[in-house]
Amino acid sequence: MIDVLSNSSDSINTVSHLIQLAVAPVFLLAGVAGVLNVLVNRLSRIIDKSEKLTDKLDSYEDKPIDKKSKYIRKQRTYLGLRISNMNFAILSCTMTGFLVSIVIMTIFLSAFYDFNGASYISGLFITAMASFIIALSLFLKEIFMAYMYFKGKF
Repeated sequence: MIDVLSNSSDSINTVSHLIQLAVAPVFLLAGVAGVLNVLVNRLSRIIDKSEKLTDKLDSYEDKPIDKKSKYIRKQRTYLGLRISNMNFAILSCTMTGFLVSIVIMTIFLSAFYDFNGASYISGLFITAMASFIIALSLFLKEIFMAYMYFKGKF
């Protein structure tokens, strides 16, 4: 185990080097947080639309089912698909942040406890990037679904 609490210049250099290694993943975390914010805001807007449609549909309850209420039910079903899509995108993006955080922690632990964590760190980082790719792909799918909703082709 490296003695990081001593005042030797070697331990200070080691900690300084570890912080330098951890800076890139920390910036990645900031980017993931920004994407997560966009996804959550998007989900919130979809839920608001769904609630408005539910209120509109409730106003039709006392009347016989007509074309308008069938169309509203169809819209709500489609919004439900979009909500599911965004939930999975948020899950994937959150998983990315979680995995990158473990990468940062492993960088420090591998130095403090003097073990070679290179393959573990590489595997975690590759998994994090795969998760981020899934989140971004689902975001693109959501944009396409929103366009189809706007055009009424759902």
